[in-house]
Amino acid sequence: MEILKVENLTKVYGKGSTEVIALDNVSFSVEKGEFVAIVGASGSGKSTLLHLIGGVDRPTSGKVFIDGKDIYALNDDKLAIFRRRQVGLVYQFYNLIPILNVEENITLPLDLDSRKVNEKHLNELLDLLGLKNRKTHLPNQLSGGQQQRTSIGRALITNPTIVLADEPTGNLDSKSSDEIVQLLQKSNKEYKQTIIMITHNMEIAKCADRIIKIEDGKIVKGE
Repeated sequence: MEILKVENLTKVYGKGSTEVIALDNVSFSVEKGEFVAIVGASGSGKSTLLHLIGGVDRPTSGKVFIDGKDIYALNDDKLAIFRRRQVGLVYQFYNLIPILNVEENITLPLDLDSRKVNEKHLNELLDLLGLKNRKTHLPNQLSGGQQQRTSIGRALITNPTIVLADEPTGNLDSKSSDEIVQLLQKSNKEYKQTIIMITHNMEIAKCADRIIKIEDGKIVKGE
């Protein structure tokens, strides 16, 4: 079942002599439960692509369908709600709230949406993340790997349609990087979670089911 469809996606910044084509007529699809890695050098357009898929930015032209819904047909308010409920985002620098503990950071998307926390699901997630004995710790009491695991928990707590991970290991040492990739693989297999991961590291990308390579805003290879 196709869960994501990207059609002729283009993003242009600036005009005239300052025009930069960050993304150039990109099209591809992702099946439900698939783990896809998008690789490319810095400036290749991979992060722009991820932000457009996640509804963080709007394209110059083209469409993105998530679970059959044309997300850019939504107004800004409805898009923000859709993103909060259906898209889990994992960033390189964690983006945790410093005054909230692990459990509070993970459940934040539900709190913002005035939704009740499913304690069973939360406890399962804390087990999966290896954070049960850290749930009352603040971010500054955690290692980098633990902070990133917390941000992954925050992305998974809403049972999103799709999880987008932007260089999730880019700020970590090799041991913590391996743990994060294994965690993403585990959530993909155990929760059947659809994951799209941006990385410049080909060894990490090889852990995915499929690799899409992007250069100069265009897909040059899919395998």
